[in-house]
Amino acid sequence: MSTVAKKKPTAKKAAKKTVASAPTDMKQAILDHLKFTLAHNPTAATKRDWWTCISLAVRDRIVDNMIKTQQTHFEKNVRRCYYLSMEYLMGRMLVNNMYSAGVYDEARSAAEELGVNWDEICEEELDMGLGNGGLGRLAACFLDSLATLDLPAVGYGIYYEFGLFKQSFENGHQIEHPDSWKMFGTPWDIVRPEYTQTLKVYGNVETQFDEKGDPHPIWVNTKSIQGVPYDIPISGYDTKTVNFLRLWSSRSSEEFDLEEFNKGDYVEAVREKAVGETISKVLYPNDKTENGKELRLVQQYFFVSCSLHDIIRRYFKNNEGWDGFADKVAIQLNDTHPAIGVAELMRILVDEQNLSWDHAWDICTKTFAYTNHTLLPEALEKWSVPLFEKVLPRHLQIIFEINRRLMDTIEARWPGDNWMKRDLSLIEEGHPKMVRMAHLAVVGSHTVNGVAAIHSELLKSVLFPSFNALYPGKFTNMTNGITPRRWLLACNPKLSKLIDSKKISKDWPKNLDALRGLEKFADDKKFQDSYMKIKYENKVALAETIKELCDVEVDPNALFDVQIKRLHEYKRQHLNLLHILTLYRRLLHNPDLDVAPRVFIFGAKAAPGYYLAKTIIKAINSVGKVINNDERIKGKLKVVFLPNYRVSLAAKIIPAADLSEQISTAGKEASGTGNMKLALNGALTIGTLDGANIEIGEEVGDDNIFIFGKTVEEIQALDVQGYDPISHYNADEELRAVVDWIGSSYFTPDEPHVLESLKSSLLEGGDPFKVLADYRSYIDCQDRVSDAFKDEKAWARMAILNTARVGKFSTDRTMREYASEIWNLPPVKIK
Repeated sequence: MSTVAKKKPTAKKAAKKTVASAPTDMKQAILDHLKFTLAHNPTAATKRDWWTCISLAVRDRIVDNMIKTQQTHFEKNVRRCYYLSMEYLMGRMLVNNMYSAGVYDEARSAAEELGVNWDEICEEELDMGLGNGGLGRLAACFLDSLATLDLPAVGYGIYYEFGLFKQSFENGHQIEHPDSWKMFGTPWDIVRPEYTQTLKVYGNVETQFDEKGDPHPIWVNTKSIQGVPYDIPISGYDTKTVNFLRLWSSRSSEEFDLEEFNKGDYVEAVREKAVGETISKVLYPNDKTENGKELRLVQQYFFVSCSLHDIIRRYFKNNEGWDGFADKVAIQLNDTHPAIGVAELMRILVDEQNLSWDHAWDICTKTFAYTNHTLLPEALEKWSVPLFEKVLPRHLQIIFEINRRLMDTIEARWPGDNWMKRDLSLIEEGHPKMVRMAHLAVVGSHTVNGVAAIHSELLKSVLFPSFNALYPGKFTNMTNGITPRRWLLACNPKLSKLIDSKKISKDWPKNLDALRGLEKFADDKKFQDSYMKIKYENKVALAETIKELCDVEVDPNALFDVQIKRLHEYKRQHLNLLHILTLYRRLLHNPDLDVAPRVFIFGAKAAPGYYLAKTIIKAINSVGKVINNDERIKGKLKVVFLPNYRVSLAAKIIPAADLSEQISTAGKEASGTGNMKLALNGALTIGTLDGANIEIGEEVGDDNIFIFGKTVEEIQALDVQGYDPISHYNADEELRAVVDWIGSSYFTPDEPHVLESLKSSLLEGGDPFKVLADYRSYIDCQDRVSDAFKDEKAWARMAILNTARVGKFSTDRTMREYASEIWNLPPVKIK
């Protein structure tokens, strides 16, 4: 397959065509869509009908600018960034798009004039099921900032039919349900069948000779899959730029076997169609099985191959030859999922375009850059050589050749150093041998970046020290961020209006550093009262959501202690649980203990095959059920685990949070972005010196953050000397009591021993994430939190300063740094 156009078009010289603009009257546009798109009249319209029509009316205005943007980019033949990511956790689109397009007030007024309940309509929108956690939400924030900064960019991913899963709880256990978010379609996508791509998988490689007698590897006996693109417009804030996210939906090249159908075998007649469409069916199939691993690899290759051919097609619309490709194309690999792109681009250049290996490799390494998102070695993807040979036999040959040349480079640099060769090899020896995708991404990219200062240093010193020695200067840092449009302007409108009222800067949503102007109000009693009143109102709203979802009544005057993130041992939700048990036990011994009342709020999903993570969920729910119904503690503690955590739920939790739990083991969290969202909305951080916590502390000041626990160096020293969790268990009476308590059947009398594995992981399992080592420091720090919360004036001051001082953590800053330091990507203003 080749999408390359050999002849440069003359479109630049063609006369410009006039494009019809969207209707100017929002109310009429909504009614027009209700009538002509949905074929309804207002009296018959459902809430979903109204949401759809309002969304389409807003989309009309965005699409108008999208067409202008893409026309300008084409005419100027701009350099573009192409962002390749397996996940985009977009959340709901309507409100964010209205703010970005500058039509929020107009659209809301029009809806209310039509008798529509605005809040109910907004709740009709389902979160797009295109991502899982921080990686996907970061990608979504990046797209927002790229458009806002007028940076030409296209995101590429998979158009999953089903998201991760919908989560519910049954007797405290996580239950997974299909997330069929696309069942009734979405008004935000635009299908582009004319750009459908066809790719090959499976088969084998044969050697064939050309007319000169030279051998060439040919990939034969393959299966074909089609990728149909759907575009999601991405509107910049307060600008005319509208980029887009292109998502690939898989189709079988053979839709229907009429012969089998006529024989009466109806299932067999559509088998190939079903198999082909499975590729884009589900976000993250369970890769505990061999079939799951195979599907995951096919998914990654599917979207990367479709994207690369689309990128090449776009390049040759305005350019000739390959020498200028890296001047017009910057491709960012978001983690290891798209790393197969290195081998695929080499295959296209060498096999399809007949470039020499050296020429192709030069283009490849000038085009790709790679973002690493994890310090956990087990999270760096590896695929078995037999699986790779089955699915992508030609790519395996190319990877072997890249590796052979890499070994030659290492031999020239460190003659006879076999240890260095083993450490850097793209192939990990073993039974079976494994392809190291992170190594492929590092070797094939011109720049590798971490996502927080400490993370980037640890990449060089711990994860990839040999690569750092081989490629000095290749590793750099790009601290993550969040978009303030989504995570303050849209999700916390009352606080946004309060900020506007102080007239510090009308463009603070595009210039978050302007929030520094709030510092002068941090000690102002009137401003403090207004700020905390908004916080209280947000807590009241969240309390209503908690009652609705969990049937638990909570007091908005209590400290709302929030931990919302993926459920994983290194994020240490179980350390938080040990603190809850410690407080509970203290109150049982002394119900009059002077502690700040707390509501502990959790939101997280555990991977379906991650049994200990699911046990932690069960433990939190079981402990919460007991605590919430224990009258002896006089309502001073409540514990709620909100089901089905997602972007739209986060947008309700974050504005109401008082305390942000960022308690990962030092050296394990690459960055974190939940910490940034919570701090921006006035939650104080309790955290370790890990990820972006360090930089948040530097910005807000030591007096406005709660730091505890062992440092990266101290954690490393524990590993070197031999960590003994039993010694911590034996030395601390409170710790011993709560660990034994959670390991008993006290909280699960109907399911004896169900929580024993949690206790076992901390003691017999070696406590890999040093929960027990940090327990006492964490408990003491939480005592300081409780004392601080009782001083309302001091707490208000700290909360205000957190909002004022986290401007650094806007993705606008992050994208400017990527654009200038990695992509060499200038902005293009749309007139």
